[in-house]
Amino acid sequence: MSSKDPTSTPNNPHATASKSSAVSLSTNDCGMAPTRRDMASGTEDELLDDRDSARRLPSPVPGPPSVRRGGGGGVDTGSGSKRWAWIPLPVRRCGNATANWMRGPPEPRIYKINPILPKVQRAPIRLLDKLVPHLWQRVCLAAVYIALWITAFALVLQDSRRATNVQGYGAPATIGCGTSWWPSDGSCGIDGVYCRPFNNTGFAFRCPANCASYRVLNPRAVGDQEVIYQSMVIGGPRDDGQVLYRGDSYICGAALHAGIISNTAGGCGVVTLAGEQTNYVSSTRNDITSIAFNASFPLSFTFQGNAQCETRDLRWPLLGLSVAFSAVFSLFVSSAPLFFFVVFSAIFWHVGMVSDPPNISSLAGLASNIIGKYLPAMLIAWVMYDKMGVRRTLQGLTAQVEKTVLWLGACWLGALENYTFSEWIPITRLTGRDISQQPGAKAALAIIIIVLVVVAALQVWFFRQEGRLLRYLKVYAAFVGAILVCLVMPDLRLRIHHYILALLLLPGTSMQTRPSLFYQGLLVGLFINGVARWGFDSVLQTAAQLQGDGQFFSSLPALTGPPNITLSDAAAVGNVSTLSVSWQLPGVDDDPDIDGVSVLVNDVERFRAFFADDPSDPNRPVGDGPRGFRWRRRAGAQINEYFRFGFVSGTTTLDYTKAGVWNSRGEWVDMAPGPSKVRRRSDVDDGVRAALLRR
Repeated sequence: MSSKDPTSTPNNPHATASKSSAVSLSTNDCGMAPTRRDMASGTEDELLDDRDSARRLPSPVPGPPSVRRGGGGGVDTGSGSKRWAWIPLPVRRCGNATANWMRGPPEPRIYKINPILPKVQRAPIRLLDKLVPHLWQRVCLAAVYIALWITAFALVLQDSRRATNVQGYGAPATIGCGTSWWPSDGSCGIDGVYCRPFNNTGFAFRCPANCASYRVLNPRAVGDQEVIYQSMVIGGPRDDGQVLYRGDSYICGAALHAGIISNTAGGCGVVTLAGEQTNYVSSTRNDITSIAFNASFPLSFTFQGNAQCETRDLRWPLLGLSVAFSAVFSLFVSSAPLFFFVVFSAIFWHVGMVSDPPNISSLAGLASNIIGKYLPAMLIAWVMYDKMGVRRTLQGLTAQVEKTVLWLGACWLGALENYTFSEWIPITRLTGRDISQQPGAKAALAIIIIVLVVVAALQVWFFRQEGRLLRYLKVYAAFVGAILVCLVMPDLRLRIHHYILALLLLPGTSMQTRPSLFYQGLLVGLFINGVARWGFDSVLQTAAQLQGDGQFFSSLPALTGPPNITLSDAAAVGNVSTLSVSWQLPGVDDDPDIDGVSVLVNDVERFRAFFADDPSDPNRPVGDGPRGFRWRRRAGAQINEYFRFGFVSGTTTLDYTKAGVWNSRGEWVDMAPGPSKVRRRSDVDDGVRAALLRR
């Protein structure tokens, strides 16, 4: 305001009253504290009255007009206020008060952590200053320490990969937790011809640790049951003393259930095929509940109890080694970039090679995979450090113990996500369908959102105190805008992987407070786990990519009526009972790409026909064709059999119906409405076939 204005002199009581009135109006209309005094000059109201002050104090919403007494009287809105005259006066005042609050206090407070027991926390630094005072000495010491760390890690890792040869089988083949003899992708073909032989073969195997946590993420049909979010282990010890598992069970999960290996250290054994079996029983052993199946399956397996094999997964000793080395490094290193990049690299390699490696059997292949992820991850690590707030949090920090406990400890907590959050939080994937079908996921998501809101509110307060709130609100407004754009992209679905979530939240930790130390370390750890285990998955994915081995939600075959069942006398030699079923051809409302029908009997594909086939083909069995299917079983067999029907598009089977049952009494039980499962079309684990080829 001009110094010639009589209302600005301190001796003018009217000016004082005018200003007090303006402050009072602002407080009453918006319910916020009176406007603050600007550090540069004058009060906020004075600056808003001065037309030239707009260059010194930009405001998102121009403030209310000041009431000038004397001179011409009335209200002088100024040129800026006239532009916003259409906004009601109370709203403008409230907007100004909000903007002023978000700008922070007149004298921003830059947070710095003052160490608790500073002499104790700074003791490692003082000791280092005394023993190695010169920079070149410290560089050499750090290089030697890191080299020792790498050497010890490599030696223990190599030792953990060794296993004794098994007599008659050779060295055990390393398989993944999800390896099964009968893959779930339908690659075994009609009658399982491509998975033969069904008997008199086997191999020595080796399983990693923590296979109890490997579960089915999309519905898998087992007879008339649907298995999800549990280990795919069907069968177990029976009353007759036999230990039999259905061929599509996870081999490592079954070995853990049978007590051949342990969950903490893994182990090795010998698995052998036992041909077609019936009546797989359910039991709970070693924290795994197996699934019952009261029908036949062409391939079963068991384990040799007397196989001499010694090996163990050393991931826990390696974890202790890595945690100890990183903790000592954190205590004695005060350089922020050295601490961050060394710890980031060490934890990245530990996760990718030991604690949560991809499903790759060979050590060389695993190392190649991690190298391909590590190089771009280091580029993002530099962006984290220099542009996303890590430098601001760690630079100048002398609280060595607090840094080690809060930042490094939280980083390990996030990096070991497969042992921490995956076990504690019942959310496997952040997709609407998964959250709606996974038990407890909705409640867990609600709790997570509440926690995030509370944390965000506290961080907003800290940013406001530092005078940086507006800048970061703009950053997150840009993030929200980008997410909204992704949500409306045609034919693509937004998928927030946990490494993406870490990058989104990391700028909100850009300050040196104890909570920010913890949050930042946790987010960096989550980023490491996401990239080292799964790679840089796209934030935008197609529906097919998100589906995995889930349902297509395609059309389902409709039967023309109840099956025609013919029961034969069991006493007659060679007599069989038959079940004949027919279905309606696809209608005009069905998918035009439907080409045929597939039939599963007891979860094995037994029939596939195409609508364009010639029904008069002399090589076709009687009763089978594009419109119908006939199934035969031994007369008098007291077993259940499960039938599911699905359309075929090209060579791909679509969704199958739920199971209809031809029960042991010879009666038909109709299937429930809706789909049961879809065959997985990719990502087949070839560990079993590779092991057999080696033999």
